[in-house]
Amino acid sequence: MNKELATNTTLSHYRIVSKIGGGGMGEVYLAQDTKLDRKVALKILPADVAAHPDRMKRFVQEAKAASALNHPNIITIHEIGETDSGHFIGTEFIDGETLRELMHRGGVKMRDTLDIVVQVASALTAAHGAGIVHRDIKPENIMVRSDGIVKVLDFGVAKLVEQTPLDAEAETRMQVQTQAGMIVGTVAYMSPEQARGMEVDARTDAFSIGVVMYEMLAGQSPFAGETTSDVIAAILTTEPKPPSSFNQEIPTELDRIVNKTLAKKRDERYRNAKDLLADLRQLQRRLEFKVEAERESGVTRSTAKSDRAATRNDEATSVSTTEPRNSIAVLPFTNLSADPENEYFCDGLAEELLNALAKIDQLKVAARTSTFSFKGKNAPVSEIAKALNVNTIMEGSVRKSGNRVRITAQVINAADGYHLWSERYDREMKDIFDVQDEITLAVVEALKVKLFGQEQAAVLKRHTRDPEAHEFYLRGLSYFIRWTPEFFFRRRLRVLVRP
Repeated sequence: MNKELATNTTLSHYRIVSKIGGGGMGEVYLAQDTKLDRKVALKILPADVAAHPDRMKRFVQEAKAASALNHPNIITIHEIGETDSGHFIGTEFIDGETLRELMHRGGVKMRDTLDIVVQVASALTAAHGAGIVHRDIKPENIMVRSDGIVKVLDFGVAKLVEQTPLDAEAETRMQVQTQAGMIVGTVAYMSPEQARGMEVDARTDAFSIGVVMYEMLAGQSPFAGETTSDVIAAILTTEPKPPSSFNQEIPTELDRIVNKTLAKKRDERYRNAKDLLADLRQLQRRLEFKVEAERESGVTRSTAKSDRAATRNDEATSVSTTEPRNSIAVLPFTNLSADPENEYFCDGLAEELLNALAKIDQLKVAARTSTFSFKGKNAPVSEIAKALNVNTIMEGSVRKSGNRVRITAQVINAADGYHLWSERYDREMKDIFDVQDEITLAVVEALKVKLFGQEQAAVLKRHTRDPEAHEFYLRGLSYFIRWTPEFFFRRRLRVLVRP
């Protein structure tokens, strides 16, 4: 084992300042880059580890994996080198503390937790996009700078999952994958498949993020045990309590996100960090709207209206250009379910979204009787928008099966046909209220509409939180929508001509 390097020791063009950490894969030092006059972190590989071929490959893999990912939330690798003192990796020096230190220092607030996890998920989205699974996400490998920027460290056990290498270098990286049956990583943050020594993919990182998120929200690990075997058994068999049972301020949607990341079966988890990131950002937007609404709660709706009326009078010359931007038509959603009877759900969902958006003073919403006249017609978006005198169109589809529903929604700019926003939601029926709120708020954000305090409450108001009652309501609403004079006339005519 190497001796600890003394202050002012020189390795290549780096001068050692102090030791700042260490682990199984090497000691870490703060050093000064004498060529570029900057602080760096040097990870020194111990001599006995360097003599071990497999561990040496992991050391080199960490440098290659991390250096291939150019992302603001991933540590920057400057170089990999070798001197008489051993092999080393030179990286950027992060002036901050590990997430573990931050948690021990006094815990992390819910909104800060979301911000940290969003940045970690963003980093892993880049990694997964490059075919790299980190496999060792834990608080010790997450650094938080003093300005709040998060950096993901230590790709030392990273695995590349591309099936077809693109070049010789990629071929080399593929050969250093850890073999199936070997447990690699930190036990408390392992996914069930990782703990069993099975092949892993991006869903393993989603599980580990879930464990980290749970710790920050609940103040304890979801899978505790006195021994390593106890922890593995808990990971494989225990269903942890929802984080909200430890903190009532945690919203139901965040419970759902955490629960999905910690699913025992891979197919029930987020497919990758990108899908997790989408849900986290949606939740962040909802919470931001809520805070803004609370901040403006002292402003009455009548005052807000008069203020906006005055603004419109002052800007009368620009009304013709600003009003169309804040106009939308919500088309009936397409039923992609196997059962045609689910048409009621599609019609009812569109009606609910239309009614919610119609409560916004700054937003012009086309009437249901107009938008539903295009149901079943494959008319171009530009033609629909022109007929309804709006600049944006909202459309979507629904696939409902049992207690699961998949909703796809998008808002399209009629002028050029490009999407202003689109999202897919895979949820249980009990979460349908949250989905409707998320879609509504996402549309508001996409159209850059200002919501005032009482409008926020009106838009998100629900007359029931019972999914079964809501489904019966949607059934009734669908029949009401179809019960037009024209519908009634056709129905009456069939009765009269019946033999």
